[in-house]
Amino acid sequence: MTPLRRSAVYFSLAVCIGAVVVLRAVEPKTPPKVTTGKAAFVDFSQQKPGEFRKLTIADLPQPFETSSALNFPNLVPRPQGAMPQTLPGFKVELYASRLDEPRLMRTAPNGDLFLAESKTGEIKIFRGVNKNGQAETTSVFATGLDRPFGIAFYPPGNNPQWVYVGNTGSVVRFPYHVGDLKAAGPQQMIVPDLPGGAGKLGGKGHWTRDIAFSRDGKKMYVSVGSNSNVEDTDNNPKEFHRADILEFNPDGSGVRVYAYGIRNCVGLEVHPQTGEVWCSTNERDGLGDDLVPDYITHVQEGGFYGWPWYYMGGFHDPRHAGKHPELKDKVITPDVILQPHYASLEMTFYNGQMFPEEYRGDIFAAEHGSWNRHKRTGYEVIRVPLKDGHATGDYEDFLTGFVTEKGEVWGRPVGVAVGKDGSLFVSDDGSRSIWRVSYVGR
Repeated sequence: MTPLRRSAVYFSLAVCIGAVVVLRAVEPKTPPKVTTGKAAFVDFSQQKPGEFRKLTIADLPQPFETSSALNFPNLVPRPQGAMPQTLPGFKVELYASRLDEPRLMRTAPNGDLFLAESKTGEIKIFRGVNKNGQAETTSVFATGLDRPFGIAFYPPGNNPQWVYVGNTGSVVRFPYHVGDLKAAGPQQMIVPDLPGGAGKLGGKGHWTRDIAFSRDGKKMYVSVGSNSNVEDTDNNPKEFHRADILEFNPDGSGVRVYAYGIRNCVGLEVHPQTGEVWCSTNERDGLGDDLVPDYITHVQEGGFYGWPWYYMGGFHDPRHAGKHPELKDKVITPDVILQPHYASLEMTFYNGQMFPEEYRGDIFAAEHGSWNRHKRTGYEVIRVPLKDGHATGDYEDFLTGFVTEKGEVWGRPVGVAVGKDGSLFVSDDGSRSIWRVSYVGR
């Protein structure tokens, strides 16, 4: 074989091998098996990392198909050796413990993890990860707050000057420079009279208040849950500016209702690319085990999501039969229909680089767990896949194992936040802990 011919053969082989490599590189990944229909209504014993589910409005039962239940979780100490369970390739570590009602978390631009301890009225900061996977430094950023929950940095971006905090009845802010472990000055009152506080708009009901800013920093969004399970809001002062997402200017002026009929938007976020407002929502109780589903959705400006008269689009709540027929066609069906009574709390978009590519841009959300379903459900962290910023409607069990085989509950996820290194932090007010999930490879 001449040198020229031999070179041609080698070139042809290289082209073929290269073609095979390219074909393998673009070969589509096998889609996950997604459980649908009635089989998607599950209890804790069927929740396993990697299981996908999708519910639609066609799967919903009739109201009162089952009775409602009181099945509160009697928390037990974390059993010896018990750990949250996740997918192969991921590692779970106990990042912090012995906390006092750890709730929502947000990550500062430098990677510091801000945590609201609602019961004590404190905001804490956790910094770094030591060789045992635990926080290197812990500090109290602010004290004397009224059941704080929401935390937001303003202006958005890498150089915020303020930390905003959502109390039950107000929004306050503290001066802040990136890296501060304590507030740089006293709090300033921004919104003094959120519904649910001690002022003229008082009342009780849902007490969590989350905060998010528009990408350009011109608007502040505050979620305010309803005062009741399903009371009529007509001429009802206790429900004024409740079951809403309220919009303000960053100085607290210019209040208006951004969207309404959202019973309890606990987790509030703004999509980092699209700028859309998103919400993780607790729906109403009392219609049975499998009604009404909680949900995660992008929120349309001016949109109506049904509460208290309708749910999941145009389904009329029988407790308000005949009320407001003119609103039936205005009710928006949410993007992702979750298991009823999940108690969906904080959500976040995964913007890290540690997890595999398929996780980039997806949602992680904490499901606190049911207290009113005959068979427990929730008590996990789920992943919601997004495609080009839009939900596909299905969701995946990602972090489970907070309930023993006997149904005893030892952990209840509340908050989720992405660390600067791309790990995922999960606050758990059952075991009073923060868990860190990292990817170590398969």
